[in-house]
Amino acid sequence: MLAEVLIIGAGPAGSACARVLALAGVDVLLVDQHPPGRDKICGDGLIPDAHKALARLGLLDAVMRRAQHVAHVGCIGPRGGRIDVPGSLAVLPRRELDALLLQAARDAGARFEQARFEAPLEQDGRIVGARLKHGDEIVEARAQWVVLATGAVPKALTAAGMCERHTPSGVALRGYVKAPQMVDRIKALEVVWDKSVRPGYGWIFPAPDGHFNIGVGVTDSHRDLGGKGRKKDVNLRAIFDAFVEKYAPAAELMRVGDMVGELKGAPLRCTLTGARWTRPGLLVTGEAAGSTYSFTGEGIGKAMETGMLAANAILAHADDTTARAAYEASLTALKPKFDLYERANRVNAHPWLADLLIWRAKKSPRLLARMSGVLNETSNPGNLVSLKGLSRLFIE
Repeated sequence: MLAEVLIIGAGPAGSACARVLALAGVDVLLVDQHPPGRDKICGDGLIPDAHKALARLGLLDAVMRRAQHVAHVGCIGPRGGRIDVPGSLAVLPRRELDALLLQAARDAGARFEQARFEAPLEQDGRIVGARLKHGDEIVEARAQWVVLATGAVPKALTAAGMCERHTPSGVALRGYVKAPQMVDRIKALEVVWDKSVRPGYGWIFPAPDGHFNIGVGVTDSHRDLGGKGRKKDVNLRAIFDAFVEKYAPAAELMRVGDMVGELKGAPLRCTLTGARWTRPGLLVTGEAAGSTYSFTGEGIGKAMETGMLAANAILAHADDTTARAAYEASLTALKPKFDLYERANRVNAHPWLADLLIWRAKKSPRLLARMSGVLNETSNPGNLVSLKGLSRLFIE
């Protein structure tokens, strides 16, 4: 196999990277160990940054035709208070979204092969391709560039010598429930904080065709001890059961609806940490690079954005060193935003902060606008829970 660019992983980051490159006339080979339309554990929420990334890819209209449109994020605190934060929002199961993104990459000219990444090929200190398991045989694919977009599981990163943290930043558990009778009851992206789900949060997101995505997440599930994280005392199934017991709409959804498949768990890699971003001939992008936001656990939009940044670096710079430097600079420019979401993550550990924010937002249009700005990435999420930000709650 030969290609100019070999992309490992056909999720949002890999497919976005492939589409940008293929549209520019680059010969792209995109591989994934799963067939098109594979399932991915995710909340499926498309917030404004995902809308912007899809628009840049020319795919927003196609996705929105299939997605469930949503007007608000419903923030629910431990004492039952609620504030609906407006935004451009939608829900589309990853099985459908990823299949659409992959097809868009293929429509642009990228080739797709179902194969599993085994190890990189190295020559004179530079990555020049990869060994892939294709069916029962191991084949070599050679390329000028290899892009790793392999998600949160660190196996491929480790094989490529890029993994700096083997344990995840967070973990999540989700399931699908078909409950048409709840469509008029749950219309927002509902996010619930409570002591019973601490140090995480629960969610219910309305999906197309009378389905709902319900789950729980913990975005600080492992202590980092010199790159060897140690799992905190977190039982996701127990947290999920506590969420259902505590939050009445979740209990009703599970009572009247039908589970579609089983509850499934997955790791999260957040805050653009845990992996080296580049080495000669190789770029790491998407959740493999840590493109998921801490605090919210949202990662679809940033996965696509980092995939496009990788493509742009390759397109703009023929020289390896310059291309890598450009890509690293683009991720470094994003890093402060990720750090702000990490600061806001204290809400998950201290859910009473959610109560305070909800209480004041009901009385303060300015605070509600700032919360909406967090969704739109125009407001600093860390300021909402800083000492200065908390003090402002009582004077706005």
